[in-house]
Amino acid sequence: MAIVFRRAIPTLRMFSVEKAKEFYVDYLGFKLDWEHTFEPNTPVYMQVSRGDLIFHLSEHYGDGTPGSCVYVAMEGVREFHGELAAKKYKYYRPGVERTQWNTWAMDLLDPFGNKLRFNEGMGKE
Repeated sequence: MAIVFRRAIPTLRMFSVEKAKEFYVDYLGFKLDWEHTFEPNTPVYMQVSRGDLIFHLSEHYGDGTPGSCVYVAMEGVREFHGELAAKKYKYYRPGVERTQWNTWAMDLLDPFGNKLRFNEGMGKE
């Protein structure tokens, strides 16, 4: 049987479910797919997604390290930037830039110090 890799789903550490939802759902436009706890008053593990992009967010000790970086290859970085700018989010106003390696890039920090690096190859401009 051939070896086939399907997808990688990064698990990012979070410290507040409310702040995570405010950032990922309200600001970035992800949807909350599910949320899990083993019992009341235990850490939350949840999944958010937007299109084919999926993140797992975890309050569990040892799941992810604050300050991790996720590189997201995408199309429409400038349009995504415009969507975020229109929201006038109180805590963040990212920029979008053309990089030296000829892509469009927008870096964001989530409330827990994780970097989300949205990047679009520019082709033959």
